[in-house]
Amino acid sequence: MNQVSLVVVGAGLRGQGYARRAVSSGAARIVAVAEPDAGRRARFADEFGVSAVYEDWTELAAAGRIADGAIIATPDQQHTGPAIALADLGYHLLTEKPMAPTEDEAERIVDAVERNKVIFALCHVLRYTAYTRALMDVVESGRIGEIMSIEHLEPVGWWHQAHSFVRGEWSNSRTSTPMLLAKACHDLDWMLYVVGRPVERVSSFGRLSHFRRESAPAGAAARCLDCPIEPTCPYSAPRLYFGCLGDADKEFWPLSAVTSDHTETGVRTALREGPYGRCVYDSDNDVVDHQVVSLEFAGGATGSFTMTAFSPFEMRKTRLFGTHGYVEGDGVRLRVVDFRTGSEETVETGGESVDADHTDGDHALVDTFLEAVAAGDPTLLNSDAATSLAGHRVVWAAERARAAGTVVRL
Repeated sequence: MNQVSLVVVGAGLRGQGYARRAVSSGAARIVAVAEPDAGRRARFADEFGVSAVYEDWTELAAAGRIADGAIIATPDQQHTGPAIALADLGYHLLTEKPMAPTEDEAERIVDAVERNKVIFALCHVLRYTAYTRALMDVVESGRIGEIMSIEHLEPVGWWHQAHSFVRGEWSNSRTSTPMLLAKACHDLDWMLYVVGRPVERVSSFGRLSHFRRESAPAGAAARCLDCPIEPTCPYSAPRLYFGCLGDADKEFWPLSAVTSDHTETGVRTALREGPYGRCVYDSDNDVVDHQVVSLEFAGGATGSFTMTAFSPFEMRKTRLFGTHGYVEGDGVRLRVVDFRTGSEETVETGGESVDADHTDGDHALVDTFLEAVAAGDPTLLNSDAATSLAGHRVVWAAERARAAGTVVRL
């Protein structure tokens, strides 16, 4: 396979992760980076040996097409500009989810992709995990018959909610996106993929119930470092972030979102001065901490999706109810029940632990995108821009239903 050349727009954790996989696989080389943070830009350029560095994606676009493809890993609300501009230059796009914060912007991206006939992959990495491939083998084999209902759980995790959606980048829908779009567009896209039918009707309920001032324990301080409640608080920032020190994986995430100084002094300074040291009951967050979505698919199959902060940080859990059988899975293994024989089978899908790591999906997506670009064959990917837009439309419909307390027809 010919080596693919890439530019990276946004050198944060996701941009770094995709770039590292692309290069370590041997299938790609990085030729340029656009990143507004000077320190992050310099570290990225040094790691990948990149000499073409830009402070902003507009400067990169002004240079014309200097690579085969682009990784777009900017913050959620900043995907639209670079996606359209780079598609218009002929770049093939690997774009972090969500596609865009609004339906209008997402439609404009799809139009640019289709108008320029470029390959597009949205980072719905759950489609590419070994677990999903094993589940789809069961579904497509006909072993459980026709799917009548699907039940899917996204256990966000108590500390992950506090890190990303109370203190972190996705805490406020006005500066980011609603939580259902930021976190769970993965899941609704995945449910559509598994069922294989479009959604026709949506309803949803959810709210921000716990992470608000009214829930603060008596005596709680504005910052964990000053708080007498901190030693017994489940959302203690010192416990979480000091506990990352010395663990390479945890230093990459979640600690790198907090500070690039991975020392006790660096962490303490970040918790004293930055957003990650704030009390979870005294932040500027507004996104929901629990939500349910009810779906009716074409043909009458039903679906329920639950997203909750109040859980361990684990892999998604799913149940499929078919006319001939039943499947339940935990992200690592499947239990398959055959109604015709009464037999049960456990399918090991290749995972070793029930945690929330979908690294195999990240890697498989990057590998497949690079293969598609090298071959000029978008059909190697299992979704395209229009497919991703269809999943996002379910998310936006669910948010409209939740806000209005009604059923939305698609």
